Amino acid sequence: MTSELIRLKEVMDRLRGPGGCPWDAEQTHESLLKYLLEESYEFIEAVDDKDRGAMREELGDVLLQVYFHSAIAQEADTDPFSIEDVAKAIADKLIHRHPHVFTDSTVTYDDVLENWEKQKREEKGRTSATDGVPMAQPAMALAAKVMYRAKNYGYLIPLDHPMTFSSDISEANVGAALFGIIDQAQQSGIDPESALRAAVKTYIARIHDYEESTKSSEEN
Repeated sequence: MTSELIRLKEVMDRLRGPGGCPWDAEQTHESLLKYLLEESYEFIEAVDDKDRGAMREELGDVLLQVYFHSAIAQEADTDPFSIEDVAKAIADKLIHRHPHVFTDSTVTYDDVLENWEKQKREEKGRTSATDGVPMAQPAMALAAKVMYRAKNYGYLIPLDHPMTFSSDISEANVGAALFGIIDQAQQSGIDPESALRAAVKTYIARIHDYEESTKSSEEN
């Protein structure tokens, strides 16, 4: 029985190869980026709707993007790689980052998270909490990621909280508050996405200042 994953690669190679599909043959990494984003959002929507059939279909569309980009990459003159290389790299990474599973070591849940971030820093040679954070992602996700990184690195950088919640804080009232802030911003002619992105950039600058001051203190 032929693996469906192998079959998908064969289909993709046929589409990109001689006598294949003209549209598929013309695509590049850059031209496909919007589709990768769209398919990811469509899968998120399927999960939110708890639609199992849609989840299966949308995951297939996301998987297609991985195979499509890999097919393009294997044709490159410089540093080509295939879907096999992609699979090997992620499998090796998972094994390396889960020593508690693939060795005899025993860890707690918190240890797993701490080790994961530590190994990522070591593997990629990261020296700042903001290294590797995709700046092009939506501002809300960017803000959450940057704050998570700062906390994970143990940075004590206070944030202003112009609006605070009482002890009954919940997902519902946080969502309502954010929705209200967006409404007020738009009524005032302010783009909330741009405003939040600017605030995140200011916080990132504060992180870098904190790291520089910490580095100077250690050197002295």
